[in-house]
Amino acid sequence: MIVCRSPLEIEKLRRVNQLVGRILAELRPMVTPGVTTKEIDGSAEALVRKAGAEPAFKGYHGYPATVCASINEQVVHGIPSARRLVEGDVLSLDMGAKLDGFFGDCAVTLPVGRVSPEAGSLLRVTEEALFHGIDVVRPGARVSDIGAAVQQHVEAHGFTVVREFVGHGIGTALHEEPQIANYGPSGRGPRLSEGMVLAIEPMVNAGAAAVKVLSDGWTAVTRDGSLSAHFEHTVVVTREGCEILTLLDADAARAKELMAISH
Repeated sequence: MIVCRSPLEIEKLRRVNQLVGRILAELRPMVTPGVTTKEIDGSAEALVRKAGAEPAFKGYHGYPATVCASINEQVVHGIPSARRLVEGDVLSLDMGAKLDGFFGDCAVTLPVGRVSPEAGSLLRVTEEALFHGIDVVRPGARVSDIGAAVQQHVEAHGFTVVREFVGHGIGTALHEEPQIANYGPSGRGPRLSEGMVLAIEPMVNAGAAAVKVLSDGWTAVTRDGSLSAHFEHTVVVTREGCEILTLLDADAARAKELMAISH
């Protein structure tokens, strides 16, 4: 069942999603050579709990950490560990929180020091693809319009879209209907309506699209060992289009630039 949220519910969703966005912004300076992903995770959990919220991922189906920290060929759900970041890595940080009964969800992929031109291009195109998907969100659009916009931009730049993992609705549960694939033809699936809240999250590979899950039962990696990137924002459908709930005021200019690219 797809739920359209009331103004009061949207305000609660705005609060928790702003919190997730702020914490990810505070974690960014930690993403440097020599730091472990476990250290980043510890800081993330401390910031979530200091704000009076709960980590959304920790304990979810047994997941052991506050953030998913996925390095290089790791696509998603990388478990934080004692592995130290090195110059040239790319690190995806995906984080959720629960506050006052509502969930927030956001992800960003960051360079560790100086990265290769291919890695830089992958990060740029994946973030642009996220905003191409967001740009089509408005009442009356179809869910599949989002994935079609993402796929078109990604493949135009020679990269591939992961099929196995998708975006989703979000609200009083971390994952709600509808599922939002990052590929496929437009004009299919449910129509978007004012008050729907969606977590849109392209995962993009530098090589082939195929992935596999490692023996830990969580970490998904590219089958060919190529780099992967992951960006995510949570949005609410409004009368005029949509509002990005996880977007901070400090990033508004950058978002405006990316939205302009999507037109």
